[in-house]
Amino acid sequence: MPEPNQFATYPSLRNRVVLVTGGASGIGESIVEAFAQQHARVAFLDIEDSAAIALVERLAAASLPQPLFLHCDLTDIPALKSAIRTVEHRLGTVDTLVNNAANDARHSIEEVTPESFDHGIAVNLRHQFFAVQAVAEGMKRRGQGSIINMSSISWVIPSTGLPVYTTAKAAIVGMTRTLAHELGPHNIRVNAVLPGAILTEKQQRLWLTEEYKAEVLAAQALKRHLYPEEVARLVLFLASDDSAAITNQSCVIDGGWV
Repeated sequence: MPEPNQFATYPSLRNRVVLVTGGASGIGESIVEAFAQQHARVAFLDIEDSAAIALVERLAAASLPQPLFLHCDLTDIPALKSAIRTVEHRLGTVDTLVNNAANDARHSIEEVTPESFDHGIAVNLRHQFFAVQAVAEGMKRRGQGSIINMSSISWVIPSTGLPVYTTAKAAIVGMTRTLAHELGPHNIRVNAVLPGAILTEKQQRLWLTEEYKAEVLAAQALKRHLYPEEVARLVLFLASDDSAAITNQSCVIDGGWV
């Protein structure tokens, strides 16, 4: 792997206001750190207070711009909208929204109830739409913006053992495509990122057994594991002016699995 200082710097991201949902851990944590390294003005929402505080302290210790953390349960849409208003009041109009938060808890078809289905959609899909709705007006006034919705290759493979999650991740791609055309006349770009098997701490702790790691490497074209910071670098590019002509796209980062 190259050293961190060998990766791109995007001058267009300096001082941009970036909002990341689910930014306290995993891929979201790497996205928050990556934008901080670009000297963006970063805010992130999460329910994991201890992880969020640890991230803020770690970035401060590294002399990076301190992100704004707000505790927010994204299934509570009024609370989500209130948090976004707070971000805009304290940092300014959101230039980039990264809809990252999700939960890939395993579940079988048989155990899904109407209530658990609705909860799975609320955790993995619904908040993405309403976060876009909340930031879109400010982006329209500015005449620009980048929205990055985190999907997954789970629906492409397709994965088994998490049908509601997979349904939500497929829907995110459809949502991304229609929102790109809805918002494109205002110079607002909307793209989706579809990660494969990424070695986050949670994935390694809960799901990535040695057997599954072997299965992943057998399926990938690249015979190595993928890391959260690699996903974050793709998100940086899609947020930057370097990708100003890119919208309505589903960008896969999976080592060549699909």
